[in-house]
Amino acid sequence: MRIVKEAQGMAELGHDLTLLCPDEAEIGALAKKHGLNVHLLPIGRKKIAALLALRTWLGENPQDVINTHSSTDSWLIALATRMMADRPAIVRTRHISSPIPANLSSRWLYTKSCDHVVTTGEKLRQTLIDVNHFPAEHITSVRTGINLDYFSPVDQSVVRNKLGMDKKAFIIGIVATLRSWKGHRYLIRAFSRFSNKNSRLLIVGEGPQWDTLHTLVDKLGLRDRVIFTNRQQNIAEWMNTMDVFCLPSYANEGVPQALMQSQACGIPAITTLNGSINEAVIPDKTALIIEPRNSDAVLAALEQIYKDNKMISTMSEAAHLNAQKNFSSQQMIEKMDAVFTAAIEINATK
Repeated sequence: MRIVKEAQGMAELGHDLTLLCPDEAEIGALAKKHGLNVHLLPIGRKKIAALLALRTWLGENPQDVINTHSSTDSWLIALATRMMADRPAIVRTRHISSPIPANLSSRWLYTKSCDHVVTTGEKLRQTLIDVNHFPAEHITSVRTGINLDYFSPVDQSVVRNKLGMDKKAFIIGIVATLRSWKGHRYLIRAFSRFSNKNSRLLIVGEGPQWDTLHTLVDKLGLRDRVIFTNRQQNIAEWMNTMDVFCLPSYANEGVPQALMQSQACGIPAITTLNGSINEAVIPDKTALIIEPRNSDAVLAALEQIYKDNKMISTMSEAAHLNAQKNFSSQQMIEKMDAVFTAAIEINATK
């Protein structure tokens, strides 16, 4: 998770960091597991009680800069700090590409209430500039970085044996929250017509589409060939069992971390150009690009890559090299540190 990786990086740079989250948020336990300082506050909803709790905590624990990551925490921080005499700098990170409402309150939230906005991809940044007309100098794109020591190619037969996967099967995989816009159903329908009947479809993740996708798999008679793993911690191992990674998403993407991770593992991809996906792959070199919401396009790409071993080998090498050059966590941390420093300087002049 980007938030935890950034927090770890800031702590390693010597910054005094606290992660604020509600008790029910899974990120709290994950952050504690990684040795981070976590403080629980009832800030999961936009309520007066949440606003007061946050204002009280900030009054007792002055901060130099606060980084928000969602609509709820952005509004709470904006309002809680509005009348503070010693207001901290505020940086708003925008992770997804869903449209921002064109109204005065949203414009205030993204411009006046914060000192800087970070997007996780350049296309997202350009959308805020071109569509929402936010000032270009107010927004920086910082692509999510990944651990390149962890996400790297390993012997496929070894991890397949460890995870109980068929060593001879052609494995198509996706790692994503089971949401409608990730496009799982288009992948499943394409897989049902895939020519290699000894293939497997590996679906790693959990989410609101769990029951719907299981029903579709049963309807298509694929229960023996589609593997649902639920959420997993050892993502790199699961990725390294795959012959191809497929992400047919059609909305709300930034730069998908799972796609970057699979590229770092040297797994060729089939994906759309939704959101800032083009910053995670090189079209026709590390991935085949398909149009969204199109099972026929998914199937055609699967058949193309399956029947061309040279393409798989060439794309695999190119994907790994591109990731090594562009996807490191250290690059992300250094850029975010510079953003925070600049935001503090901007805030000091107000």
